[in-house]
Amino acid sequence: MTDRVIAVGGHESDGAAALAGVLGPEVTRVGGGRELVREVRSARAAGERVCVVPMTLGRDPSLVADAARTLLALDAGERAGTLLAEPFGTTAHLVGWLRTLANRVPDDRALLVTAPSGDPFSDADLFRTARLVGQYGRHRVVEVALLGGAPDLAEGVWRCRALGAPGAVVLPAAWAVPEPAGVAHAEYGGPLLSASAAAGVLASRVRQARERYERSGDDGVDRALAADHDHGHAHSHGPDDHGHGHSHGHGHAHSHAHSHGHSHGQSHGHGHSHSHGADDGHGHGPDGGGDHHRALSPAPRTAGESPAEHQGSAPDLVPSHRSPR
Repeated sequence: MTDRVIAVGGHESDGAAALAGVLGPEVTRVGGGRELVREVRSARAAGERVCVVPMTLGRDPSLVADAARTLLALDAGERAGTLLAEPFGTTAHLVGWLRTLANRVPDDRALLVTAPSGDPFSDADLFRTARLVGQYGRHRVVEVALLGGAPDLAEGVWRCRALGAPGAVVLPAAWAVPEPAGVAHAEYGGPLLSASAAAGVLASRVRQARERYERSGDDGVDRALAADHDHGHAHSHGPDDHGHGHSHGHGHAHSHAHSHGHSHGQSHGHGHSHSHGADDGHGHGPDGGGDHHRALSPAPRTAGESPAEHQGSAPDLVPSHRSPR
């Protein structure tokens, strides 16, 4: 029995349209929803096994969860021969791939990490990614551009030059990042992955999904339903929430109990960053770090304390995307 591989794209690939030049003709490319259901049913009717691969690079966990919910619409016979693989990449993979591109860029140029705009949380993830790409690197200026958002490509280049770089090299942090034609002082530093490299990663995801199913009968759907659980506002505590305990699902079992013996004058959220590489069981990003379980809420600013002093009192805050001096 043959396998049909179906690659599902979201905002990172313009609904899979940008995958045409990356994946070979043997891979079916869809934008999800009814299109995904139609292709799966067609393959199953032809007697083919199906493996669906969400083509996110780590910034679109909703694509994974949506694919899982879509596959739940299949009947039992169709589900029996259908697997949902791990996403193509994680943010840890993305940072590593972008660092590889950055190593080819002359030291005096700025790095302009670029991707299509998504929701506010996906966009915020791009700033975090850019910060990690620039960390410990050779380039003094690392900025972000959001296609269809702000700052756009032209403003991103302007920021790079305002910070002293003679020009910017566009590093694509998504599939749908065209060459910067018509933008002065900008050049293209992509593609993110060659066609052969992308094919290798895709084949690995399909193989892992098949081995997991043969080993444990896990088709990957149930685990993917919670993929976007921590994407966005996980929860907030209002003024009347004092003592409470709750758990967070992150794809592995652990719980965080918060006991607050003080009153909350304002709502706040706790963000926990977990980066799980598809090939590395339980990794936490390229830079590791074991302090990711600490709450990220800053301490209240006291009277007379300057904003800079207050920020310094919260070392766990995600650093600015601006380049280190």
